[in-house]
Amino acid sequence: MTYTQIALGAVFIAAFIDLEVLQTRLLKRKVFWTSYSIILPFQLLTNWWLTSRNIVMYKADTILGFRIASAPLEDLFFGFALILSVMSTWVYLGRKGLNN
Repeated sequence: MTYTQIALGAVFIAAFIDLEVLQTRLLKRKVFWTSYSIILPFQLLTNWWLTSRNIVMYKADTILGFRIASAPLEDLFFGFALILSVMSTWVYLGRKGLNN
């Protein structure tokens, strides 16, 4: 399995959990996209720092080959899935009164 497949699978799973399992529906809310637009530059900066210094490296045959800020495009997909998962869980637990 390639990193591309894993990253796209993570996006699909995170979206399914948000929309169907937890039903927080953050993907349909402006507040999520605003939050993501604030987080994204920091993700790009971190990805750039880690990949440009060869702290994190990828085999060419496991990624698409498109890079943004020195990191593979797949890192954006994977980061998006992580952010969506954490925020969905946080909202869900908050509604249940469990994140205090």
